[in-house]
Amino acid sequence: MYTSGLLFLGGQEVLIIVLIVLVLFGGKKIPELMRGMGRGIREFKEGQKETPTEEPQNTTSTTTTNEANKPQDN
Repeated sequence: MYTSGLLFLGGQEVLIIVLIVLVLFGGKKIPELMRGMGRGIREFKEGQKETPTEEPQNTTSTTTTNEANKPQDN
């Protein structure tokens, strides 16, 4: 079974990634980046909570039952 190598990061790999991020963005920019990422995650979670999980009721089924109950003209 093949598993992705990204799932198993060791301490050295994490340290190298942190150093690369520090070099690319600088120490002053990282808090702003993390703050923005935190806001994005929070908004995403709030959006998930606001979306209705129930399916809307099917209005055509009530119409068909009403039509079935009407007396037929012969």
